[in-house]
Amino acid sequence: MTRHSKNCTASSVYSYHEKKKDAKASGYGSLKLRYGKDGVKDFDCCSLSLHPCRNPVVTPDGHLFDKEAILEYIIMKKNEISRKIKEYEKQCKKEQSELEELGEAENRSRLEKFLKTEAAVSSASQAAQGPSTSSKGNVSSVSNMVQGLDKKLPSFWIPSLTPENKESKLQKPDKTIFCPISGKPLKAKDLIDVKFTLAVDPDDKGSLEGRRERYKCPVTDDILRNNVPCAVLKPTGDVVTVSCVETLIKKDMLHPLTGVKLSEKDIIILNRGGTGFSSANEQLLSKKARPVLQA
Repeated sequence: MTRHSKNCTASSVYSYHEKKKDAKASGYGSLKLRYGKDGVKDFDCCSLSLHPCRNPVVTPDGHLFDKEAILEYIIMKKNEISRKIKEYEKQCKKEQSELEELGEAENRSRLEKFLKTEAAVSSASQAAQGPSTSSKGNVSSVSNMVQGLDKKLPSFWIPSLTPENKESKLQKPDKTIFCPISGKPLKAKDLIDVKFTLAVDPDDKGSLEGRRERYKCPVTDDILRNNVPCAVLKPTGDVVTVSCVETLIKKDMLHPLTGVKLSEKDIIILNRGGTGFSSANEQLLSKKARPVLQA
């Protein structure tokens, strides 16, 4: 069999390479992309503002936030929930008033039915007794404001009266505030203050964003980076490396700086940002579905 180049179009077989090439040129098929190191936030940056935290706090799940940013988020969510609750209460009051109006209309219809029955009985009795000279005869009215129709608008062109118009009902809002990253319930009292140990001169007042080595472990003096797993000690908020936790702290479960007794819940693994390596982080692959190219 003769060999053909990858770009050869004389073959009667639609090769896999040609299919992938046409799909890429025409925009067909699923688009996959891996994030690089520069596309993921650093381990010490806020998950909302993506900048180094000035007052860092951590959730029980290990997500790091700037205190100002996460409190603004919680306040915004509370205001949104209170607004939804007011709209829901307004809808409930409207439904209650509509039910009361329906009850009144049903009572009016029963009364009108009773009056018609009484009128029919009286007319039948009069007919049995003979025609009366004082009767004027029943004249039916052609007005659209009789028999309770004056309570209902005859304007069929109003959108609220058209049969196709259906108002969407609001569901009772949930008062729980969820974490913007993990989606789990979040409360302001559950936030834990975090204390990073500076790896540079503390008298240096320059910006932290331009420094590559900003913090270190207070126990082992290891530089903290995205590729170094870190943990937060809940009683004091100190950030240490996971290797320090495994080799030193878990032997006697004592705080290495203060000597306080620790438990498993007092050690919070800090979620890292990104290193660019697939084995170090999760959710580094982005996928977008597009129309499929059919041969």
